[in-house]
Amino acid sequence: MTAIRKIEPAAVLTVIEHAEWPVYEVFFRTRYGHAPDRGVHSDYQEFRRSFVNLSVWQAAPLPVRVGHAGQGELTTVSARVRPYLYSFVFTEALQLDWPWIIAVRTHVLPDSLLPAPMLTLLASLRESAHHLGYTKSVDRKITPVLKRLYLHFGATALQQLSDEHLIRFETALETFRTSPDFELYFASEQDWQATNHGFHSAMFALRVLLYHRGTLAALPKKRPKRAPIPAPTQPTLQLLERYCEARTAQRAAPNTIAKYRYAVKRFLQWLSEAYPAVQSFDQVQRDHALAYSTFLDTTLSSRTHQPISLETKISRLSDLSVFLQDVSAWGWEGAPRRPLLGPRDLPKRPRSIPRYIPDDQLQRLMPEIHALTCPFQRAALLIARWSGARRGEIQTLDLDCLDTYPDGTPRLRLPVGKSRTERVVPLHPEAAAAIRQLQENAHDLRGFRHPTTGIESKRLFVRKGRILHVNYLVEAPLLQICQKLGLLHPNGNALITAHRFRHTVGTQLAEGGARLHTIMKMLGHTSTEMTLVYAHISDRAVVEDYQRVLGPGSVIAGGSIAKQLQAGTLPEASIEWLKTNFFKTELELGHCLRLPQEGPCECDLYLNCAKFVTTATYAPRLRARRLRELELIADARARGWPREVERHECALRLLEDYLSALDEPVKLTDDQPLED
Repeated sequence: MTAIRKIEPAAVLTVIEHAEWPVYEVFFRTRYGHAPDRGVHSDYQEFRRSFVNLSVWQAAPLPVRVGHAGQGELTTVSARVRPYLYSFVFTEALQLDWPWIIAVRTHVLPDSLLPAPMLTLLASLRESAHHLGYTKSVDRKITPVLKRLYLHFGATALQQLSDEHLIRFETALETFRTSPDFELYFASEQDWQATNHGFHSAMFALRVLLYHRGTLAALPKKRPKRAPIPAPTQPTLQLLERYCEARTAQRAAPNTIAKYRYAVKRFLQWLSEAYPAVQSFDQVQRDHALAYSTFLDTTLSSRTHQPISLETKISRLSDLSVFLQDVSAWGWEGAPRRPLLGPRDLPKRPRSIPRYIPDDQLQRLMPEIHALTCPFQRAALLIARWSGARRGEIQTLDLDCLDTYPDGTPRLRLPVGKSRTERVVPLHPEAAAAIRQLQENAHDLRGFRHPTTGIESKRLFVRKGRILHVNYLVEAPLLQICQKLGLLHPNGNALITAHRFRHTVGTQLAEGGARLHTIMKMLGHTSTEMTLVYAHISDRAVVEDYQRVLGPGSVIAGGSIAKQLQAGTLPEASIEWLKTNFFKTELELGHCLRLPQEGPCECDLYLNCAKFVTTATYAPRLRARRLRELELIADARARGWPREVERHECALRLLEDYLSALDEPVKLTDDQPLED
């Protein structure tokens, strides 16, 4: 037998002669543990008569070599001499081609037919998989792929198993799908998809193993489920890729780059259909961009099959606008000569208040979170509940993220996230206990590179060698809980999302009187404007203040609006505005109930203002102000200022009228009657 080692999938270099029967008989007896029967010998002889050498067999049509004539029928000798072919791979005298390897749906290749280096590789990978937490089932997943790689590359080449070997197999699968022989071996598209999915799933697991063995520089990513967007024209694609490279060099987050790429490709997809003559960005006009904006109003979501939301439209147009402005400002060749979209071209985003979780829903939710069987999901939701951290911040927590303050309070270190700032926050003991449980059960694995900082560190939420997805950690269990509790939107989506825990923490801090700086630090806000929303998010606090001051049975005094409130003639829209904005109306001695449609207040003399209203709560301040007016009257008289005396006496009468209307004493026994 002529031994020819082939590492690259090139053409046959020399003629591969048949092995003599005694040589193959020894191989068969050694590897199968028994002598070959007459049928094996007969098939061997027929194969030699059919193909003068193996090079001739390799050149034969695929159906002849595979041995199939129709679905699943074994009719030719090639199908019966596969162990003979495997013997050539064992000695690395033959490199089997990808079409044959893929077309043969089942390779009966027991470990006894594998050389020692291949057995060592399999054992090593199985040990790595066990260390990462995989069950024995992973062996049934990766072994068929490894054996197919062995049939093509040989055992020696696979001692340095790398991503390149897997890429070659992936390319071969894509090529086979478009080959004329495809339908001979796969009954349907579903049949192919099932096989193809199994191969890719196994290769993903292999890449995870290779990453933790130090062979791969980056952890593999799952193939996107979203349908691919048709490739744009070459000039536009080159400009887009150049832009993405530039933004990557500026340390933009990978998710940000992906958003720009998706938004621009969506625009180019529409442009190719609406204006096929436009082949480059320097041909794009403002009218094209505005027409695309109008098109988005009727665009349907691929997930819900409903019109996309206003937020989605704003996001796509905003990302497209940034891209066009940047490439135009940088003066790149092929870019538009001037920006095509400005801020006024984007839809206005409604200002909505964050939705915190009401107490009754929170009380029903927490026992279900405690009852979750997955420790990762339970810990993630408890961290969200007690820290207000973002989903991405929770997902990328370091393994050593927990320590304590000097007084023993648990302290959580949150990684760099949306605000690009690392921060530490206090944490509830039950969330800290959930983190410690994960730390105790963690495997000693290679770290993961942070997408923003580039620092490699060990992570908390890792299972089977990879970081768990945020959907698994928070969205999936929340949907399950909400379905159980009946907390669902009409469309079936969960009423409670992970981000609402963040709003709940911010609201509870504001209600508890926490300082603005404290709320900012807890939530990782970079501006007070982001945090101020929590100062007036609490419906309960607003309602309590409103009912105390303006609710039924309240005793009030003031100008004409007080009379309208008492008479119940104030319009319902005005009452709703007052309920929502009541905290804004407070003054030193009461409230100013001037409504928005009336325009700004033209004077600060609110004691004389028809919009002023006060309650018994302010009686001590009203009496104190009355004493101050008495002092000012006395001072004005001493200085000979009659007009000042008149002004302060007017204020004095108003104060006394308000106190009388509130059934409050005008003066207390220890007040000094300075006017006497």
